[in-house]
Amino acid sequence: MTAMQAQLMQAQSMEAQLIQRLKVLPPERVAQVFDFVEFLASRVQQGQAAKRLGDAFARLDALGLPPISDDEIEEEVQAARRERQARQAGVNTGAGAGAGV
Repeated sequence: MTAMQAQLMQAQSMEAQLIQRLKVLPPERVAQVFDFVEFLASRVQQGQAAKRLGDAFARLDALGLPPISDDEIEEEVQAARRERQARQAGVNTGAGAGAGV
């Protein structure tokens, strides 16, 4: 038996034991266990998200691009806002698909 198979069997055994123990708990205790498991899962997800963000920063840094200024950021934000407002104005006035039908 490989180490991976042994780990899988151990995990399955723990899962079965956990289910058996949950079956004897009152509903309010099961709810507490559920909340705790949700908390643990969110911590794992946060860790994974932090790793992805760190990896993205590393890839961005590897590009060697010069930093952008606050003015350039503001220009990009304003351009995106103007584009969104133009799209919304087109939707609100009926321009585009179906106009003039």
